[in-house]
Order: sequence, then structure tokens, then C-alpha cells
Amino acid sequence: MNRLATAQRQDKAYDLSRFRLLIIEDSAFIGSLLTGALKTMGVGSIIMASSFAEARQVIARCNAFSSTDNIDVVMTDWLTPDGEGEDFIKWIRENRADSIKYLPVIVCSAFADRDLVEHSRDSGANEVLVKPVSAEKIAQRILYVIDKPRAYVQAPEFFGPERRRQDKRFDGTDKRVMRQEDIEVDHERAG
Repeated sequence: MNRLATAQRQDKAYDLSRFRLLIIEDSAFIGSLLTGALKTMGVGSIIMASSFAEARQVIARCNAFSSTDNIDVVMTDWLTPDGEGEDFIKWIRENRADSIKYLPVIVCSAFADRDLVEHSRDSGANEVLVKPVSAEKIAQRILYVIDKPRAYVQAPEFFGPERRRQDKRFDGTDKRVMRQEDIEVDHERAG
């Protein structure tokens, strides 16, 4: 399991010095702004890739198996010169290595309208940020991934983090819960 699941908290302060984050951004200027914000937050290792092809190579090298050198989070633009985020996220989610398949992905795009947010989510992204981003918004999304990781769902047409974020209260009787006295065991069939 990666360091996200075991991130240590100290009175709401986070030690991100061993945290590894991959940024996929084809604009060197935007990449340097993101890197600066992440360094200010104390992120220990930031790896830059300017294309999805380069990012695939980095992830395959760093996350081929579970280790302390794994990338913890990917922050990616939706569009790069060599493709769209949908194909890249699909490559992550369909990967055979769990250390890649379960890698949290934060999409960061200047064109994040409702359709792109829904498309990113339905492709398997964990979070979506709209450019221009502030250091505060970046920190919120990263800490959300750390503090509130969503369960991953396998469905016929989807693998990725649970898409429903709301925890809605249900006031009715929960019919999925059984009391022990309601369980009958047929010992003849069970044997």
C-alpha cells in the first residue's frame, strides 16, 4: 500500500517530505508554478512529464511493484500534445500492477466545465481541479485524497474510485441488515 494510506498527521500538519507526485503538464510555465506550490507545501519529490508517453514510462519504472519509491499521486492536464486524459487514466485503471491501478489521479485542466468533470470522474479520476489553481486548492485536493480515499469499484464498464461522493442519510429501515436470530442454517446442506 502506498504512503497515502499511511500518511501521518500531527495536529492537522502533514509531513509530505517523503511524498512523491508526478505532474503531467506540457506547459513548462504551468509546470513550474505547480512545482513551486507543491514544494512550498513540503512535497518531497516532484517528477515532471510533458506527455502521456513520458508519464507512462515514469509510472512503469517507479510503480512496477509496491515500494517506498512509488509515485503517490498523479496530477495531470486533460489534454497534452500526445493525447487525452481519458486514454491515460484508462491505461492506469486497466494496469495489472496494483501499485499503478490504484494510483490516485487528479485532473487539472483549464477547460474544466461540468462535462469534463463528469467525463474525468467516469474515466476513473479521483479529483478534478480547474486552472488557474491556487496552492490552497492543490493542497485541498491532495489532502482530500489522503484523508478521504474513496473505495474502488469494479463494474462491467468501469474500474475506479467510487463516483458517488455524497454520504446521504437514510431514514427508513435498512433491509440489508440481518439480525443474528433471523439467520437460519441448514446443517444438512452446510456439511
